[in-house]
Parts: sequence; structure tokens; C-alpha cells
Amino acid sequence: MNDSESPPQAAPVDAKTEPLAGDRSPAWERTAIEKWVNATLNEQRIARRWKYGLRTAWLVFLVALAWFGVDRGGMRNPDVSRAHTAVVEIKGEIASGSEANAELVISSMRSAFEDEGAQAVVLLINSPGGSPVQAGIINDEIRRLKVLHKKPVYVVVEETCASAAYYIAVAADQIFVDKASVVGSIGVLMDGFGFTGLMEKLGVERRLMTAGQNKGFLDPFSPQTEKQREFAQAMLNQIHQQFIGAVKAGRGERLQETPETFSGLFWTGEQAVKMGLADQLGNLDFVAREIVKAPEIVDYTRRDNVAERLVKRFGASMGESLALALRTSSALR
Repeated sequence: MNDSESPPQAAPVDAKTEPLAGDRSPAWERTAIEKWVNATLNEQRIARRWKYGLRTAWLVFLVALAWFGVDRGGMRNPDVSRAHTAVVEIKGEIASGSEANAELVISSMRSAFEDEGAQAVVLLINSPGGSPVQAGIINDEIRRLKVLHKKPVYVVVEETCASAAYYIAVAADQIFVDKASVVGSIGVLMDGFGFTGLMEKLGVERRLMTAGQNKGFLDPFSPQTEKQREFAQAMLNQIHQQFIGAVKAGRGERLQETPETFSGLFWTGEQAVKMGLADQLGNLDFVAREIVKAPEIVDYTRRDNVAERLVKRFGASMGESLALALRTSSALR
């Protein structure tokens, strides 16, 4: 080696380059601390954003609730003390989870009956039926309210008044229909499916454990015995007789009973009038103007208003937001 040549210089050490496990320099510790602080600050920023976002969402929700939550019923006239015809709509399936359930319908009817300006209550029906329990509760309440408030009750049928809907209608003093309305279907059904034959062909074994020999007799994957079928039929027959009793009590001597009347068949409005299932042809305006003699119509139907729908949607949105926040927070740790 020539003395004039300088020795090779060592490569400079980059402070950001992670040293070997045994070399823990102050620069490395500083870098690690900076990373930890940055991660912590980032997590706190995300948490603050969620907190402020949720507060803002709640504020918007409360403002919307105050704005839209004023009206909890139908489109009422502000001056309902004047003589008018009160209307309560019963539309769609009659069931506990629908808008045509006993609680909402009865609440609407009570408001209508209690208003001094209401000369009569009209039930505007367009329903294919539903629960006999819900219909029976409404039927009983109609008859009670008529006696209590001494106001007449009329039913106006739009397209359909069948099954449980007709169960409700027969409690009215008179039933008005369109000539093409569908009326009747005085019967009860219990439907389901049986897959036992298909399961055998596919080699599928049903393993159902019950306490009580008849506990699973409506299970579609288990065979039904003759005794179980007879039990179900007896129950349906009993409910059918309750339905028939309500029709006879409501329609009285107007009913022109035939062997088909309670068979579950349905008829047009024109046929229903001839059979005594309805009284005459007429729509809501006709009844208010010619029968009640109070042409002004006030809707008392209680529905889910905008605020109530916002509550349901906001609740679901809040659940999703909280779940996302929790997942984000967990991922940062």
C-alpha cells in the first residue's frame, strides 16, 4: 500500500436506519418515541372526530324531530270543532307490526269519537285481511265506542275488504262499497309447507328435539300425524265460528245467508249488496255529503310520522357508526 493513499472512510450512519438488536442508540429511541406519539395523537384525533360527529348528528336529529314531530296523526283541519265527517283509514295487512294494527286504529277512532265536531266516524277500508286477533279487538272497540259516544259508524270500502278486514267492517252501522270492490272471504286459514318427502329423496335427516310430543307439529320438516291435523282443524273451526258470529251479529236480518256465505268465497261490491254483506254503493264523499250530512272530511288516521321514521333510521345508523368507531380504535392499538 502506498503511504500517500488515505484509508477507506466508513459509511455515515443514518439516524433513521434501525440498528441491530444490540445497538440501541439515542437516535433510535427518539424515532420510536416519535412514532408512538404520532400514533397516539392520530387515535385521539379520530376519537374527537367521532365525538363531534355524533354530537352534530344528535343535534340535527333533535331539530328534525322538533320540526316534523308536530303532527302525529292524519291531515287534520285546525278547526275540528265545526261539524265534519271523521275518517280513519285501515289499509294494507291487518297485523301487529303494520300501520293497520289494533293499537293505531283504536287510538285514531278514539280521537275521532271524542271530537265534538265529528258527526259520524267513517272507516275507509282497503285491506285483504290479516290477523283475526287484531280484527277482533278493533271490532269490539267499535261497538263499545258507538254506545259510549252515541255516534254512528260507517264503512266505505275502496278496492278490497276481505277476511279480517270484513271482520272489522261488520261492526259498523252501514257498509258502502264500489260496484267492483272485493268483499267477503269469511274464513280462516293456516298455511305452511311440508318437505319430508323431498328430504327422504335427498337423504337428509331431520333432527328435532322437543319437550312435549306435539311441540313441533307445525315444523315443516317433520311429518304431521292425523291427530295433529285434527287438532289444528278444530282450532281453525272455532275461530271461523267466532268470525261467523261477528258477521251475524253485525249484519242481522240484512244478511241473505246461503251455503256459500261463510265458505271463504268473495264477491264484487254489487254482489255483496244483493247478499246483504254490504248496504249500498257509495264512496267517501257520498257518505259524508248524503248520509252524515257533513261534507267536510277530517282525517284522524294515526300514522308513523317523519320524526318517528327518523328515529328508527337514526338508531340503525348510530349502531353502524359506533361499530365502525370501535373497529377503527381496535385497529390502531
